[in-house]
Amino acid sequence: MIEHLNIRVDGQGLHAFTPAVQGVVAASGRDEGLCTLFIRHTSASLLVQENYDPSARRDLEHWLNRLVPENDPLYTHTLEGADDMPAHIKAALTACQLSIPFEHGELLLGTWQGIFLWEHRHYRGERRVVVHL
Repeated sequence: MIEHLNIRVDGQGLHAFTPAVQGVVAASGRDEGLCTLFIRHTSASLLVQENYDPSARRDLEHWLNRLVPENDPLYTHTLEGADDMPAHIKAALTACQLSIPFEHGELLLGTWQGIFLWEHRHYRGERRVVVHL
């Protein structure tokens, strides 16, 4: 089974969408299996991360922005703006897909884990994630 999720983002940062994925799993009627997520973009990524304290997400964002800054003179791919090449590098360092098992129709995430789309550009709009069970 394949579903497509449109995840709204309002700029750089970690955007939670665990309930949307859980909804797909629950609606499938399947008791157990593997939920695979794939993002169809080269300047955003997916991750499972701390979902309780927002400071953990802010610290991750600040760390990655320091590691891969905008306007680095090494970049030659600048046609789409100062945030584009850093976004590609950040996406290369992170993940474009996740696999999460589910049982009894529930994702087997830990207590403090959530699913996030990590937007690496200043982009505002929707990103597309494929969900495969």
